[in-house]
Amino acid sequence: MSFATGQLGLPTAQQLKKYRIWDSYFTPSFSHPGQDGSSRLITDIEQTLPTIKLGKIEKLCYFAHVGIGTTTDADLEKLLRTQPEAVAKPLKQWPEMMLGMIQLNANNVRGSLDALNRWLRDGPMLGVYFPGGGPGAMTCTHRNFTPLIERIRQLNGVIMQHTWFKTGGKQGAGESTPSELAELASKFPEQKFLCAHAGGEWERGIRAIKGSPNVLIETSGFDPTAGFIEMAVREIGAERIVFGSHLPSRSLGTELGKVIGADITERDKTFILGENYRKLLQPIL
Repeated sequence: MSFATGQLGLPTAQQLKKYRIWDSYFTPSFSHPGQDGSSRLITDIEQTLPTIKLGKIEKLCYFAHVGIGTTTDADLEKLLRTQPEAVAKPLKQWPEMMLGMIQLNANNVRGSLDALNRWLRDGPMLGVYFPGGGPGAMTCTHRNFTPLIERIRQLNGVIMQHTWFKTGGKQGAGESTPSELAELASKFPEQKFLCAHAGGEWERGIRAIKGSPNVLIETSGFDPTAGFIEMAVREIGAERIVFGSHLPSRSLGTELGKVIGADITERDKTFILGENYRKLLQPIL
């Protein structure tokens, strides 16, 4: 059975296309690699295609592991080191739709610098993702970030930093908060940073980065609550907000609804859903 977008509570297909949606936070997952070097990454993208088409999303950015210790899967880490073509497979399979960034491991500075040269300087990737959990996580105020940010800046790369405020403290020692990202950003005023998930507790997150003009917030990952986008537009301006879907682990309606259902102007929705991200990527594109 097929449905029109209007029947699902979404705007019409024509309205969605006008927004020119670029998704900054697409999270198809890896699992144990197959004999041909493929993985759950491709399968997840294929299974998400109907939702992507329903939302009329033009481009989506995924965060690739590149074999520098960002997962606990030893077989996958080895595969990505020995068969690097697996890293960029989605870009080759869907060249008009997919964008990519690499996951960096600040615990492995040498390996991360090598990966920046391989994938940003010489390769197709547009920036980096610093994770908030797993073996690659490190609080972003650590001195190990300095040489990495300097190199990313030289290459015009975009930086997405996972951030979260949690009641009771951090989930892990390597997790970063929006306040810590603001501290890092103050040392590199020419570099743009994306504050993933607006810090989860978005009221605190918005306030934490308000005075950091080189930090933009990303919209995905937490349950939709009234007032988020309205507060963000009021406090930091629509030009500092970037849409992320968190597909396929979050719903299209949940994430699009945060922006499209907000009491803001249509122009502001256009900024958030695609225009800001395109502007952010323009130097490296």
